[in-house]
Amino acid sequence: MKTRNLLLIIIITILITSCTKKQNQKELKTRESAVQIQKYIEEINHNREAALVRYVESMPLEQKIAQMFIENLEGNVKFRSYETVGAMTGKKDDTPLVAGGYLFFSYNIADSRELMKSYIDSVREYCYRYGIIQPYLCVDQEGGWVNRLKRLNPPLASNEAVAGQFDVGQAYKVYCEQAAAMKELGFDMNLAPVVEICTEDNKEFLDGRSFGNVQQVIDYGTACINAYENNSIATVIKHFPGNTNTDPHTGLPEIQLSLEELEKSIVSFKELVKLEPKAVLMSHARTQAVDKGVPACLSSVWVTAILRNEFGYKGLIFSDDIFMGALADNGYPPEVAACSAVEAGVDCIMISEKRFAKAGAVLYKKARSNSDFAKKIDNAVIRILKYKIKAGLFDETKIW
Repeated sequence: MKTRNLLLIIIITILITSCTKKQNQKELKTRESAVQIQKYIEEINHNREAALVRYVESMPLEQKIAQMFIENLEGNVKFRSYETVGAMTGKKDDTPLVAGGYLFFSYNIADSRELMKSYIDSVREYCYRYGIIQPYLCVDQEGGWVNRLKRLNPPLASNEAVAGQFDVGQAYKVYCEQAAAMKELGFDMNLAPVVEICTEDNKEFLDGRSFGNVQQVIDYGTACINAYENNSIATVIKHFPGNTNTDPHTGLPEIQLSLEELEKSIVSFKELVKLEPKAVLMSHARTQAVDKGVPACLSSVWVTAILRNEFGYKGLIFSDDIFMGALADNGYPPEVAACSAVEAGVDCIMISEKRFAKAGAVLYKKARSNSDFAKKIDNAVIRILKYKIKAGLFDETKIW
């Protein structure tokens, strides 16, 4: 009896050992296969990156610079360029000059969805006809009183009202509805949400544009970003690192917070960039505690050292409008601001005027004589085209 039991134990042990060996061998093969697949993916990504770098390096300088501007449009019926490449380069060249992106203001919004789609289609057709890289098309659709599509889209309350009336799940659905309506019109990007924490120092200026305290901003900001991004509308969180009650359209905001207070005030940005929104828009504010005296959108400390390096943000970085009084009236006319923004590490230069060749000409001249400056332009354009490839605005096969 004992012998029989011992034999049974030996047989079971052999079977278990055999199965374990087979399982281990199977797991080993699975791991090896996963490693090979990962190496293959990394090799493809490396090759794609290298191809994109080569493509950008081969682009004419004026085309690269054009990609870095986001400007306003004329009218709301049919698109055409009002500038030529020659206006930037100083050479005789009547090739249409088209910005990398366009921002629609209220007077660019047509009276019906059909007319709006027709106008947007005319942008696409124009660029296709001239072989120009398609621009991204964006609008300030924050909700509340900053609501450019209020005649065309479903109603959209302000951030403050959304946080007060809906739970996070309901807010997500509200923003999904907006995103679907925007995409159907033909837009690619929303200059929203505002993710500044509301305080006594900025409450008057924000006027309902904040979700509220730090936790509300993070929770509802997450819902908003995910809703738009999941529905193929790029988000642009703003305005980093914040504002005061001074309106940057008319004056230069001065944030007087101590370093400790300032760091607490930007926690929402630090957390929300982890969601990888497509872009972050810099404010014009100057901060007493960091890079004193330099507007944030022109500060390499804020743009590169903090947002890009410390926060690890890899997406697009926008300047705020370089025609705003905050810059123009304080020693930074558009041409100077454009250069300073590039030096700081900004990718996309916002200009509310309907012309950008004059500012572009300054970048063009500097890039031709300064290789480090030209490299900054290349790096910005690489990031811009990466976004456009993902958004379906640029055919990746062109880089191979």
